[in-house]
Order: sequence, then structure tokens, then C-alpha cells
Amino acid sequence: MNREEKHGEREEELQQNHWNMNFYASGVEVLNNIGCGICVSSSDEKLLFANEKFCDFFYGKVDGKSVKQLLAQALENKEKDNSGELYMEEEDRWFDVHQTEICWVDQRMVDLYTVYDITETKRYQQKIEKQINNDFLTGLYNRMRCEQDLEAQIAQAKKSRGEGALLYMDLDDFKHINDGLGHQYGDVLLKAISHSLQRIPGIESTCYRMGGDEFIVIVTDTNFCMVDRILKDIREIFEKPWFLKGADYYCTMSMGIARFPSDGDTVQELIKKADLALLEAKKAGKNRYEFYNEEADGASFKRLDLEKNMRNATMNACDEFEVYYQPIVDVSKPDNPCMGAEALIRWNCESLGFISPAEFIPLAEYLGLINPIGDHVLRQACRHCKKWNESGHPEYKVNVNLSVVQLLRNDMADRVKEVLEETGLNPWNLTLEVTESLAINDMTRMKQILGQIKELGVRVALDDFGTGYSSLNHIREMPIDVIKIDRCFIEDLGKDEFADAFVKIVCELAAVIGMNVCVEGVEHDRQYEILKKMQIQMIQGFYFDRPMKVEDFEKKYV
Repeated sequence: MNREEKHGEREEELQQNHWNMNFYASGVEVLNNIGCGICVSSSDEKLLFANEKFCDFFYGKVDGKSVKQLLAQALENKEKDNSGELYMEEEDRWFDVHQTEICWVDQRMVDLYTVYDITETKRYQQKIEKQINNDFLTGLYNRMRCEQDLEAQIAQAKKSRGEGALLYMDLDDFKHINDGLGHQYGDVLLKAISHSLQRIPGIESTCYRMGGDEFIVIVTDTNFCMVDRILKDIREIFEKPWFLKGADYYCTMSMGIARFPSDGDTVQELIKKADLALLEAKKAGKNRYEFYNEEADGASFKRLDLEKNMRNATMNACDEFEVYYQPIVDVSKPDNPCMGAEALIRWNCESLGFISPAEFIPLAEYLGLINPIGDHVLRQACRHCKKWNESGHPEYKVNVNLSVVQLLRNDMADRVKEVLEETGLNPWNLTLEVTESLAINDMTRMKQILGQIKELGVRVALDDFGTGYSSLNHIREMPIDVIKIDRCFIEDLGKDEFADAFVKIVCELAAVIGMNVCVEGVEHDRQYEILKKMQIQMIQGFYFDRPMKVEDFEKKYV
């Protein structure tokens, strides 16, 4: 080869090297400007290449060995063969790591890692998860998260043959804080209680707000040995006052406790049993806790079933509540004609069957459900009486009982007026009955409310007279038209001198002040004959008829 040929070949080689260098530089430039970190590592833990993004991710403080160790963390629990997530705790950053094997320029097989910064995505996911799992007001986990965690803890306790506990808390009389100070201060109290619960060792991450003023704490099987200390710490929280609106206020709590899996191995069963125990704590005087007791849960289960079915019944237009009618007869006239009836509520529950009024009415009053039920009875009774009046009995009247809860409504007189206008019933044919004990407990308020009702033209009866502690002077004070003597005086009529004298005195007094008397609970000829001699006008009782469905009453008396 001559000199010119050698020179040409050398020139060509230099041009090729120059092209290669430019190509490599261009390739590096491309890799430095893509949106992910890239590095290449050999099997002997040498770093062969790392682009600028990769060095930025890890602050350029990486070598071949540390790269292998760092990225290996992401691939330890990988869901796929070649990818995983890496969390850098100090920087609070998340990375998505992918690894693959490639052939390097020297024909060696090396590891190629591509790393993506997914921190913002992770934070957004955590934000969404927090919104789903956490209570907005207090920051505690919510009911949905509670049920998920409880299910997992039950399974763990069964697996380890350990024991855990579910603590169900309810604040005592929290409504007074809301009503007295305002809901904003009620919210402040809820947040303060939540933060205090989270500071108790052993339950820092297992506190939940179920809604309203109800909280749940899960004591896991690993912390169950500390349950006595945890209960003590919780009680101490509520022994101190809370500073609200510039003053100290006390707010106690009642708690029910159910153990798992011994008391139950499902989420719903455990929550229900803890709620039953909570109910027992409330009944025992509040500001205390009770463990679930299998022997004592029969009545509580029944109460919960009653409550659940009663709420369902009132939500369904009170269709399960039937109005029965017991005739009231006028014994001052020949043949003792019917002059109307008393409306009596009956509950024929679809799932529980027939429920006694003595059992469900106190519960309805306690739950505040007596208002919709009472409105239903009043409307039905007025509608039926209107029908009777138009069917040839314009003199028929209907008596409807009012409970204490109904009478405490500020709009009770307006409600009666609305029903009268809706049904078209003559107000004089409606008699509203109130109990003696109710009337004397707040005479001023009762006189005001009953006075408003009387202004509508509606009659008022004082029911169960003689069972309370009122004086006869109260009869004159109250705006009433009818005195109903309680059945307890009628049972011994003719056998007990006091009973005879009491009925006689009430009848004479009523005649003097222009009131009528109705005697209820009459069942025997003896009672009937004595009352006839006392010139009683109205009698009600099994002697004439039992309470009956409206169809049966209309068939017999209309």
C-alpha cells in the first residue's frame, strides 16, 4: 500500500471515529433529556452509565454498588418480574423502577434501569384515599375503614389464636353542647377528643369516628394485654373539663366492649354486640363502660329489633300502625247508644308480629318517633270520624290520646288545625286526651297549649284521673271538658268504700263546674249498675266492646 492509500485509510478512520463520537454525544444528549432516569450497571456492581435525570433523582451520590442496593429494594416485592416501587423516606419521594437485561457495547450482558418519579401521583392517590377512608372533621378513620380494619384484625386474631377488643364509645348528652354553645363548638370538642384518643399508646392508628358523637377503638391482638391500661387512659380523658367558648365544660362518655373472636367473628356481629353493651352502660347511668354479656343481651337485642323496625315503619308512612276503636256509650239514654269511640294505636309489625302498645309507645317517645306516629293516628281518626258523621251519625265524636312528646311541640295546635282542615272534621267532634300526671308537671305550659287547642273548638279530656298527685283544684285550673276516671277505681267498685266515694265525689264536682265524666275499664254488671245510679253519662270498657278494627266498628256501629 502506497503512502497516499495509507493516508486515505487513516483519514477515513478518523472520520468514522469522529462520527462515532458525535453519535455517542448525541445519544447521551437524548438520554439526558428524556423524562426518566436511566442507568446501566454491570454484574460486578460497576456503574457504566447514568443520565442527568438519574443523578438528579439521587443527588449524584451513587456508585455501582449503592445503585444495585438501592434499586434492589424496589424489586424485592415486585408485582411483576421487572418492575417495582421505591420510597425514599428522607426525601419523601416515590419512584417507579423498571429493570431489564441488555447487551452492552462490549457485548457484555448488563442491567438497564429506568426510573420514573411518581411522587405527585402517589400524593394524589394518598389524598384520594384519605378522603375515602378518613373523617373530614376529625381526621380519624371513618366507618368504612373501621369495618375493613376490623375484618383484618379478626382474621389475624383467629390466625394467631389471640384476642382483641372493639370499644364502642358514645358521648353523654353531647346534644347539650351543640344546643348550648353552637355546633361550631361541638365540632371543636369532637376534634379535641379525637386528638386525645390518638395520643393513647397502643391505639394511635386504630381510632375511628363512626359519625355524630360515636367513636370506635380497635385494640389489636398484639395490644390486648394493655386493654386495662387503655380503658383507664380513655376514662381519664373525660375526667377533665374541655375549654370551650372561654369556659370549662365537662363531657363524659359511655362505652360498650366486645371481644373478638370470642364474642363474635364477623364485623357486623361485633359492632352490634358492642352497641348492646354500650346501651347497657347508658342504662346503668352513663359515664361508664360495660363488657358484652351474652346472658343479658336478650332484652337488648329485642329492643334493637324494635327500634330498627319502628324506624322502618315510620319511614313507610306508618302503614304498619293500625288505629283501633273502642266505643264510648251514653248510658244516660235508652238502649245505651254509641256516641263515638276512642282511637287506640296498634302495631302489627311485618317481621315481629303484634307488639303491645305498652311496649312500643314508651320506646317511640324515647326515640322521638311518637310525633309521626301520633300524627298518623290523629289524621286517621279524624278522617274516619268525618266519614261516620256523614253516614248518619253527626253526633259521633272521636277521642285521640296525646303524649308528652307531642304536647311539648311548639306547633301542636297548628298541627291539629291542619289535620282538621285536611279532613274537614267538625272540631267539636274531636276530643284530645292528656294524662293527669302530664298536666300537673308543667301546669303553666299545659294551660297555654290546651288553651290554644280549645280555641280551635276541640274538646279536651283529662285521662287517667286519680292516678297522679294533683289536687281537685287542678281540675278547675285546666281548660278541660271531660274527666276520665281511671280503671283502677272501677275494678273495686261496690267492694271498696274509697273507690265508691271517689267516683261519686268526682261526678258531683264535675256537675258543679260543668264538665262531663267518662268512666273507662267497665267490665261487669256490678260496675255498670252502680255507675248508672251515680248518673254517669259516658262509659267505656269491655262490658260493651273491646277495641276493634275500623271495618268491624263501622259494621257494628255506623
